[in-house]
Order: sequence, then C-alpha cells, then structure tokens
Amino acid sequence: MTSATTSAATSGICAGRVVIVTGAGRGLGRAHARAYAAEGAKVVVNDLGVGPDGSGESGGPAQEVVEEIRAAGGEAVAHGGDIATSEGAASLVRAALDTYGRLDTLVNNAGFLRDRMLVNVDEDDWDAVMRVHLKGHFLPLKHAGAHWRAEAKAGRTPHACVVNTSSGAGLLGSVGQGNYSAAKAGILGLTFVASAELAAYGVRANAIAPAARTRMTERTFADTMAAPEDGGFDAMAPENVSPLVVWLGSTASAGVTGRVFEAEAGRITVMEGWRPGPTADKGARWTPSEAGEATLKLLAAAGTPQPVYGAR
Repeated sequence: MTSATTSAATSGICAGRVVIVTGAGRGLGRAHARAYAAEGAKVVVNDLGVGPDGSGESGGPAQEVVEEIRAAGGEAVAHGGDIATSEGAASLVRAALDTYGRLDTLVNNAGFLRDRMLVNVDEDDWDAVMRVHLKGHFLPLKHAGAHWRAEAKAGRTPHACVVNTSSGAGLLGSVGQGNYSAAKAGILGLTFVASAELAAYGVRANAIAPAARTRMTERTFADTMAAPEDGGFDAMAPENVSPLVVWLGSTASAGVTGRVFEAEAGRITVMEGWRPGPTADKGARWTPSEAGEATLKLLAAAGTPQPVYGAR
C-alpha cells in the first residue's frame, strides 16, 4: 500500500477479520477495501463495474482492486454479483464463508446517481437509484444478519459490524437529487433498525455520511474537490474517510452502534438526528387556529434548520 491510500503506520486493527465491501471497485469502496486489507483483514471486493449512472457491467474494477491488495501482501477475492437481488446478496455472503470460513464486517457502499429535478425525474430513474442504494443495503444486511443470527443461536456469538453509507443528502436533502436523498435518508432508518434488532446476535450497525472526490461527486464539486498540485494534503481524497470505516468495522469500536458520522478530509462529526425540540401540550384537542398560534411560537423558539444542499 502506498501512503496515498492508507496510513504509513498500520496497527493490524482488523487482523483475522473477514470483511465484505460492496461497490469496492472504485472511489470510496476501493479505498475502504484497501484500508481494511492494510489492517490485516481478508476482503471480499464486490462490484458490478457499472458506469456512474448504473449502465454497463464489467468484472474489471473488482478484480483490479483484488490484484492491488494481493500485490501489497493482503488477501482478497472478487465478487461480481448484483447485491440488489436476493440471489446476488446471498452469494456475496457465501463468497466470504466459502473462501475464508467466516464473516465479521459488512460495509454497504454500492451506488450510482441519476440526478434530475423532482418534476423531471423518470419513474425508472427513481426506482433504479432506490434499488441500488436502499435495496442494495437491505439485502446484504438481511443475508449477513441471518448468518450472524444462526451463529449466535449455535453458541458462537460473533463480534460483527455493519457500516452503511448514507450522505449529507440523506441528512439535509440535495437539490436535483430527490431520489438519491430519499434513498440515503432511508439508509439511516435501516441502520437504526438493524442496530436494535441485531444487537442480541452480537451485531453492531452504524452509518457514515462521507464527503470525498469520487466519480459520483467530481462533476458536482469540480471546483472544490480538485487534488492539490503541490503534493500536499488532498482533503477530498476518498482514502481520508476509510480510517473511520475501518475502526467502525473492528472490535476496537465495541459498544458503538446506532450512530451516524460525517467524515470529510481530516474531520469526523457525530451527527445528532431528530430530537424533540420546543413543545406545547394543551391537554385537549386544538382548534386549527390554536394549533397554528402555538406552532408559530414553537418555531420562534426553535433553532434554524440547516439549508438543503444546493438551495439558494
């Protein structure tokens, strides 16, 4: 591994663990896969090799990452199945079990964009983005969770971890990305449910909202995400996000579950979601006018929401 892809000093924090990373052929997923391998994990590199809009298909990107990991002395295997199908997700989990005999961490990362303003979004574009992001998180999680539940019931309770990939668009919304924002918000809800439902089986689930330069963001943030020309710190390199993802997928993060983190450059932020704010209780049914008057008073006492990305 070069210093550009991972820290020069590694701790072996994931030594002996088996990790699945979806969408690992490029961008954030590639950085995560390589970072896990550098820390001693055996990695299943999943990628369909599609374009930024989900078109086309190639096994090349996943295999290239596998070869990069092996060249650096790590262990990895490629998986080219469609994880937004039950068969593909099941085969992904089987790939880890058949190749390495266990599964410890699932990193859900696969996705693509089909950006349109709401009134211009085709139903197919809505469904495709929902499918790859939301269903593509649910199905691997379902099959991995079923495996871990069986292990726990057999008396082999794992120390298993799930890291889901949301977005600032899922937290705040993003103009021109109604389908993507809705899918990424759904991933947050899925993460919270997984954290609660799978805890009894030794599984923790967290989510990240990363910001980095990838194929999905380079056109949107071309002016602000360019790599530095002087060889200095590349703030928007996807490799900057991976250390947190690796830590969340290791036993070192024991006790951390049901959390959402923003990760960008050298900054990590614990995101605090919906919490009760100002409230009023009449103790009886409001009239519409009373409800409106009370609500205006509550809004005056509440904080100002953060703007939607891209809003003017």
